[in-house]
Amino acid sequence: CTAGEVATYLLNGDLDRARQAAGTYREIFGRDNFFLELQDHGLEEQRRINPELLKLSEELSIPAVATNDVHYVNQEDAAIQDILLCIQTGKMVNDTNRLRFHSDQLYLKSAREMAAVFPELPEVLARTVEIAERCQVSLSFGQYHLPAYPVPEGHTPASYLRELCYAGLRRRYGEPEQAVIDRLEYELRVIEAMGYPSYFLIVWDLVRFARENGILVGPGRGSAAGSLVAYCLGITNIDPLRYGLLFERFLNPERVSLPDIDTDFCYELREKVIEYVFQRYGADRVAQIATFGTLAARAAIRDVGRVLGLPYGDVDRVARLVPSEPHMTVARALEASPDLFELYESDLTVKRLLDIAARLEGVPRHASTHAAGIVIAPEPLTRFVPLHRVADGTVATQFTKEAVEELGLLKMDLLGLRTLTVIGETLKIIRRLHEVEINIDSLPLDDPPTYALLCRGETAGVFQLESSGMRNLLRELKPSTFEDLVALVALYRPGPLGSGMVEDFIRRKHGKTPVVYPHPLLEPILKETYGVILYQEQVMQIAVRMAGYSMGEADTLRKAMGKKIRELLLPHRERFVARCVERGSER
Repeated sequence: CTAGEVATYLLNGDLDRARQAAGTYREIFGRDNFFLELQDHGLEEQRRINPELLKLSEELSIPAVATNDVHYVNQEDAAIQDILLCIQTGKMVNDTNRLRFHSDQLYLKSAREMAAVFPELPEVLARTVEIAERCQVSLSFGQYHLPAYPVPEGHTPASYLRELCYAGLRRRYGEPEQAVIDRLEYELRVIEAMGYPSYFLIVWDLVRFARENGILVGPGRGSAAGSLVAYCLGITNIDPLRYGLLFERFLNPERVSLPDIDTDFCYELREKVIEYVFQRYGADRVAQIATFGTLAARAAIRDVGRVLGLPYGDVDRVARLVPSEPHMTVARALEASPDLFELYESDLTVKRLLDIAARLEGVPRHASTHAAGIVIAPEPLTRFVPLHRVADGTVATQFTKEAVEELGLLKMDLLGLRTLTVIGETLKIIRRLHEVEINIDSLPLDDPPTYALLCRGETAGVFQLESSGMRNLLRELKPSTFEDLVALVALYRPGPLGSGMVEDFIRRKHGKTPVVYPHPLLEPILKETYGVILYQEQVMQIAVRMAGYSMGEADTLRKAMGKKIRELLLPHRERFVARCVERGSER
């Protein structure tokens, strides 16, 4: 590359400093590990310095190697890559003062094409094979690389987790019934068998640090609320036994996968928790996780239009003809929108705009960091994933969270929630003005004035209840119990809202429609939701009760239903029906 140090000195005619730099790098990397790079993309600068590089190679006994920059796969992609470069740098193609590559040769060339570029230097080409054979990258899948939590002397992670859990059990339940102890023992056995005690200790430690430093922590999010271990550790503040939450929904003993505990922290103080993670486990073992913004159909059209210098109004008119549906593409839009197709066929400028936008769909537009995800490794992260520095100096993985998880690394979501910040500030104001100390975790859940306020839909600023649609639903449903609020949040989703389930639920609650159950065996499971199957936990309980599924099997059914995985659902249908018939149900 002409921007390299040795090449730059040669371009400037400074042979002595080029010689010195090459010698220094040879000493740093080792005589057999440093090469002088030759390239020929048809650029005058390269043709000037290649002979000088060969002389330097012979003089210093540093082997030369031929390479080719690869910015795109095929030569015909050069123009598209130039437009993408303009998008990324905020320029237009006609700008004279912009970053551009003055060559269409930056593609993945074949051995024959490279031989045509360097016909007199077969030994320089052969070294590419020599280097490639020395490069061995092995990515291991199917095993987990979890950091070890530093436990007190005399403890293993499992024994320390057990000690903390039983201390929390007494704190939560006083003298617990045997059924509660049995549930805790069951969860601990599963966690120990899967090798996850350290994971729970790491999450417990973060929550402990936050609470001890006055950082508000959310009561629990997602399936982790189904774990009694998490409740006893104080990771969550929701009693899974009281609300019938299932541990297997969180950690399936029949399907080995990393647990996933998402934790909410005060938005303004979340960074302190992340700083603590870096201090606790080492800056070389912790990083934030990359995310890549890709170009969707409408965004691609607008970006390409700007880069080509087309009038904004014309480009906006074309973009608006693309249906605003998930996973929409230019090709699908041309099929779905007759007006767009007519423009495409009749206007050459629009045709060019859409053809280029279609080539750029799905291409990463920029890299940034995941809003909440961090990764913690047992060894320096560079042994597992490539890292990079983003614009603000933060170190992040070059892999997305999905790839990080596939490699078996511990990913944690530490979310910043503004609602917690508002609650924290409110408590401070109350303390200052009224000298009253309020424990947010001990507020009653059956306060009549609160339910009266909810029934009036006066919930502006209330987390998850503040939208106009949700306020209308509150006025219609008129919640009278905490369970009604749980149902309300579950109902306010695209599926239930468009299926008539919401209206049916409200009519049943107010006695306007009789509550009926699909089968008498389901009454204990569906009574709380007036005979409506509303929660994924209910799906699991139905599979266990009706078809004799184990909880682990029921969780795989739940996952297949939730993600609409047809190839997994069809075998379950046959199995479910057959087992129900075996247990006495009519087909």
